[in-house]
Amino acid sequence: MTADDAGSGTAEEREAWDAAAPDGAVRDTGARESAAAEAPEEAPEDEDQPDPIALRLEQLILGAERRYTPFQAARSAGVSVELATRFWRAMGFADIGQAKALTEADVLALRRLSGLVEAGLLSEPMAIQVARSTGQTSARLADWQIDSFLEGLTDPQETGMTRTEIAYPLVELLLPELEEFLVYVYRRQLAAATGRVVQAADDAEMVDRRLAVGFADLVSFTRLTRRLEEEELGELVEAFETTAADLVAAHGGRLIKTLGDEVLYAADDAGIAAEIGLRLIETLTHDETMPELRVGIAFGTVTTRMGDVFGTTVNLASRLTSIAPKNAVLVDGAFAEELSRTGDAPVSEAEAAEAAAAAEKEGEEPPSYRFALQPMWQRPVRGLGVVEPWLLSRRA
Repeated sequence: MTADDAGSGTAEEREAWDAAAPDGAVRDTGARESAAAEAPEEAPEDEDQPDPIALRLEQLILGAERRYTPFQAARSAGVSVELATRFWRAMGFADIGQAKALTEADVLALRRLSGLVEAGLLSEPMAIQVARSTGQTSARLADWQIDSFLEGLTDPQETGMTRTEIAYPLVELLLPELEEFLVYVYRRQLAAATGRVVQAADDAEMVDRRLAVGFADLVSFTRLTRRLEEEELGELVEAFETTAADLVAAHGGRLIKTLGDEVLYAADDAGIAAEIGLRLIETLTHDETMPELRVGIAFGTVTTRMGDVFGTTVNLASRLTSIAPKNAVLVDGAFAEELSRTGDAPVSEAEAAEAAAAAEKEGEEPPSYRFALQPMWQRPVRGLGVVEPWLLSRRA
């Protein structure tokens, strides 16, 4: 069956597409095709025409030319239009009515996802979730590369050439290299994530795990947005996010997400999370261009979904951040207990002094602690009741 054969379809199949299309999408396809057939070959001068260079650039990136309408692509892939629409929307692609804008790669992607469902390897909801998580992550990566990376390479512009004309040969050279690098990084990250999961104590912990979760928040960021120029503000946010990402990765944590003036990270070990929190403050304190920082960390059961973390532990870490003193780290009681259990901090300074005296009496080395914990006043926290935060610091 050719693409044109697929485009004709039966009346029932056309009705299936119309039912799956969103409000405002093309529903009178037959009428529009008839009108298009009667239209003159030459478009009016004022009608927007695709930029030939932009089309060449798109074809270079996609690796194929536009060939299918959504209806034709779904039929060629052997899936219902309704399921194809759900996959496309999950991947973050806009509804395009019956425009001929899809390629062989779009058909192959539909076949792969639907094939995983048919083989029983993925349920349909899980396949939708895979499409959504991949689409969201790659969309952010693509936006960053175009806005920052590619823009920097095509500036300054050569005389008489547009940015698009300059971009074409650069994309032609860079695309294969970036594609291989992306696959490499993905495999490394997948291996690391799999290793963390298989080390879980039991099956339940593979989904709901005990983690240390930390928020780091720039102080008075709203005031900065009024005072700084947009470019200066963008540079500050980028520097903060870059510094945070590097420190989190270097010390064995995982950067969950960045929110401009705030970063969220997680670690399997409380000691790692504590080290990251203190390092963030120490690093930014020595940077005169950076505002002050607050950090809040909590330890407990966390639900992970699509690379994000949820639950009471996450909410508590966020609340601790909002009440933390400037350039200080506040932790919850469970986090303090975990540091004491692993020997990273004493239960109390009195206990530390007793342990040191006992060790000296026996002629042994006294216990060595990395961190100190100071109990703070109990206080009510919105939505979480009364909590007793602890001030975390390095032990002299």
